[in-house]
Amino acid sequence: MFFKKKKIEEIDLLHLPQHIGIIMDGNGRWAKKRGLPRSAGHKAGAEALKKIITEANNLGVKYITVYAFSTENWKRPKEEVDYLMSLLLDYLRNAEKTLAGENVVIRAIGSRKELSQEIQKQIIKTEEFTKNNTGIVMNIALNYGAREEITNAVKEICAEAVNRVIDTSDITENVIENHLYTKNQPDVDLLIRTSGEQRLSNFMLWQVSYAEMWFTDKLWPDFKPADLRCAIVDFQNRGRRFGGV
Repeated sequence: MFFKKKKIEEIDLLHLPQHIGIIMDGNGRWAKKRGLPRSAGHKAGAEALKKIITEANNLGVKYITVYAFSTENWKRPKEEVDYLMSLLLDYLRNAEKTLAGENVVIRAIGSRKELSQEIQKQIIKTEEFTKNNTGIVMNIALNYGAREEITNAVKEICAEAVNRVIDTSDITENVIENHLYTKNQPDVDLLIRTSGEQRLSNFMLWQVSYAEMWFTDKLWPDFKPADLRCAIVDFQNRGRRFGGV
C-alpha cells in the first residue's frame, strides 16, 4: 500500500515509533536512469542515509536499523561488491566525524566473519567511539540475514541447554530475543521500503512481526527527510491492535 505526503505539523512527537527499519532499495536503478555506473547510485544512497539518520535523531526516534548489505548480496558482481565494501568502510570512518558529532550511537549487526579485517577493525573502532552517545541508536545491518540470525540464536540456546546453563522448558520468546543481534532493543514498529518493492527480503523476520509497513515508489537516493516524516504520520494514523480486537 502506498501513501500520500502529509504535513510535518501532523507528527505527534509524543508517539513516535521507537524503532524504524529501512530497506534501502533502488540505488542501482537510480544510477541507471541517469546513465551512471551503479557505484554512483550507492554513493548517492550513502548521502541520503546521512540525512535520514539526522532527521530521525532530531525528531527523537530511539532506534533505526538500515539494511546496508545482505548475506545474499555477495552474489552480485565482484566489482560492485568491492565498491560497496569500500563505501561501507568510508561510511564507518566518516561516521566518527559526522554522525558521532550528532550524538548517534552506531552499531553493526550481522555476521562479521566474511568481512575484511580492515572493516572488522573499523566496526569495533566506530562502535567504541560512539557507544557513550545518548541519541538515536543506528544499527547498520551488514552481511545480515534474518534466517542466519535466528539459526545462530537457536544454536547458542541449544549449546546452553546441552551445558545445562538453561533448561529447555525455560526457553521463551524473551530467551530467543536475548540471542538476536538486537538484544535489549524494542521490536521494529515501522518498516520502510523504497523503490516500489513490497517484500521483506530476509530482513529482521523476528523483529518485524508486528511492524507497520510503508512502501514508496521513490528510489532510495531520492528518499528525503520529508518522506520519513510522511511515513511516521501514516504510522501514527493506524490502529495497532497486535492481534487483539
